Amino acid sequence: METSFWSATVLLILITDPLGNIPLFIAALKQVKPERRRRVVLRECLIAFAVLLAFLFFGRHFLELMHLTDESLRVAGGVILFLIAIKMIFPGEESAFGARFHTEPFIVPIAVPLIAGPSAMATVLLLSTREPARMPEWIGALTITMAVSTAVFLASGRLQKLLGEQVIAALERLMGLVLTAISIEMLMSGLAAYLKKLG
Repeated sequence: METSFWSATVLLILITDPLGNIPLFIAALKQVKPERRRRVVLRECLIAFAVLLAFLFFGRHFLELMHLTDESLRVAGGVILFLIAIKMIFPGEESAFGARFHTEPFIVPIAVPLIAGPSAMATVLLLSTREPARMPEWIGALTITMAVSTAVFLASGRLQKLLGEQVIAALERLMGLVLTAISIEMLMSGLAAYLKKLG
């Protein structure tokens, strides 16, 4: 499956799911003073960006160290994305981020895992290991993704009031549907590459 710059960007935006994470993000910032929220948003997004960049640059060496193949990573990435997509389409009542926060969030839970979650880490790792020569494109795709996430989180309060919770939930389900198709494609391409190796 050929991945273009724009398809990688869209995939990363779907995985980080900034619109769907607005209610969780607002809940995490409830105890933060309004005048500090902008600074917290920028700090957490920068930390998430740094974490994903680390996976982008050093993920390949990690795979070599663990003796993991590209095919196994594609299958694992497809499974993870599928589980994330199903959760987006059929959200449960309980959420790992639904608890009240009594202190200002730092790294956890906003930077990791709300933005730089396991699926985002697996995706950037997959991009860098499959086509390392296109690293500038992947950095660009990740940069655009983080810029979108930052903009959405900075405007989260206004967006929630403007769109309403029902519209945000509907958009999240739509993104989950697209992500399901992408995850199945990734899973099938990984299995096809593995079976080709066996043949």
